[in-house]
Amino acid sequence: MKTMTLRTIPALLLVAFSGAASAAAFQLLEQNASGLGTAYAGSAAVADNASTVFFNPAGMTQLNGFQLSAGVTGVGPSYQYRNNAGVESGGDAGGWAAVPNGYVSWQMSKDLYLGFGISAPFGLATEYDSTWAGQALAIKSEIKTINFNPSVAYRVNDKVSLGFGINYQTIDGELTRNPGALVTLKGDDASWGWNAGALFTLSPAMRVGIAYRSAIKHRLEGTINGALPIRADVELPDTFTLSVWQQVSDRWEAMGDLSFTRWSTLQSFDVYRRADGALVTSETFNYDDSWRIAWGAAYKLNDAAKLKFGIAYDRTPVRNESRSARVPDNDRLWLSLGGQWNAGRHGKVDLGYSYLYVKDPSIQLPAGKYDASAHIVGLQYSVGF
Repeated sequence: MKTMTLRTIPALLLVAFSGAASAAAFQLLEQNASGLGTAYAGSAAVADNASTVFFNPAGMTQLNGFQLSAGVTGVGPSYQYRNNAGVESGGDAGGWAAVPNGYVSWQMSKDLYLGFGISAPFGLATEYDSTWAGQALAIKSEIKTINFNPSVAYRVNDKVSLGFGINYQTIDGELTRNPGALVTLKGDDASWGWNAGALFTLSPAMRVGIAYRSAIKHRLEGTINGALPIRADVELPDTFTLSVWQQVSDRWEAMGDLSFTRWSTLQSFDVYRRADGALVTSETFNYDDSWRIAWGAAYKLNDAAKLKFGIAYDRTPVRNESRSARVPDNDRLWLSLGGQWNAGRHGKVDLGYSYLYVKDPSIQLPAGKYDASAHIVGLQYSVGF
């Protein structure tokens, strides 16, 4: 029974942390719901709950005592393919997926803080009907990650705080296609990375945050059709973020974000036979680096209620000539709304919603175009002791 339990827990976690991509390529920004309402503007500077462990560990110095934050975000992308004659094929390759998260922060002394987070920084879930026009290229594409993130923060002085974290990340993937017979590739791995950040308190009404999450190199091992042992190397990209938060008045807050993701680490997905290193199959990505800019604001209605809104532009790393049916991504515009209810010692509840307008992606194989969009809704509870 003990052995069965130890094997079951990671499987259950992977199911819980499955996610459909909402940011560029298959990156997931939905690591809290409190930032969803502002399109994640100011993500590395807001630091108003324990989820700052993910966005900027230095932000823990803004939190007192013991802080807990937990939530779930529902991501619902839609990818409906039509060929050049306007004929639909494959159904909707998107669909709803849950992205949960959880964080804690402890104030160990006046200036020293420890934290821990569980999140899913990357995820992908697209699946077409088994007889669609591009079945030889792609049917199911699924990537699941879980990121375990112990962190530490130190307040250098009233103006500067520093933070650092270690990341232990698991990845599980499944790719299928049917070039005449169904081919199923499965693989998994666990690797290490790190993240760091700094928070500058320029005045009681203004903070600037910078944050960096390292690339993580995975060597997936698995099988093709459950029989042929294979391996594949993939490097998930690093991200740099610059954020600003400002208390404009007694009621208004404004925030901004500029982030850069080095997606050029992913040029192809090459699968090798484990026995002799021979190349079995390869899929081309040819990704460029990408960037994202966001602006948001919050309005305090009263001591308990706050309204949020935001807008963001997310530039895809996918080149038009290299776009695949597995990741039919394109530039997107975020339009976000949210609210927060503060019940004092009983905690805070955040609710957020974003609509992603995606520029309709075209694809060369099979030749056609997608109608693409996404809805995101998130709920989060945060409390301090």
